[in-house]
Amino acid sequence: MNKWIIMVLTTLLLIGCSDAQGDGAEPQVESKEEIKGATVGFSMTGGTIEEASGVPEDEKEKIVALFNEYIQASNDEDIERYMATITENPKGFDYEEDRQNTLAIFETYDVTRTADNITIVKYSEDEAQVYADVTVTTKEFATNNEFVSEGKQVTVLIKEDDQWGISSIHGMVENN
Repeated sequence: MNKWIIMVLTTLLLIGCSDAQGDGAEPQVESKEEIKGATVGFSMTGGTIEEASGVPEDEKEKIVALFNEYIQASNDEDIERYMATITENPKGFDYEEDRQNTLAIFETYDVTRTADNITIVKYSEDEAQVYADVTVTTKEFATNNEFVSEGKQVTVLIKEDDQWGISSIHGMVENN
């Protein structure tokens, strides 16, 4: 399978938008996207992501733990754990379609995600946006072809029944 198809599938794993920022300048970046009336994004000044203020410590722990579980469940190819991190009524994708697409990816590829610089960039009692630098290594089982994609991801979590769940994922992919 050629690199282009693998890149598309890697982008699918980041679920959502791909916005190329190709000017090479890094001092000030602002990425925002409108989704169902809500702004999603992050601001970066001098290469530093700004953490949201006023996040209660217990909520921060729950949010980061859920984000880490989402990454680990995907790496472990554990569909039940992975889907347990997704809210039942996501705004950015269809729950059942995501399940089927994820199963198809698990059957065809060995995918490893690594997240660094995990930061809550926006917070309210019922929504949190988590920024992370994400590296996705995708290896096709049939050919052993491997592709590495690096990008910036904002994961939107919402509360349903007093539990956090992933509602949408937005990424800017940089290909290697």
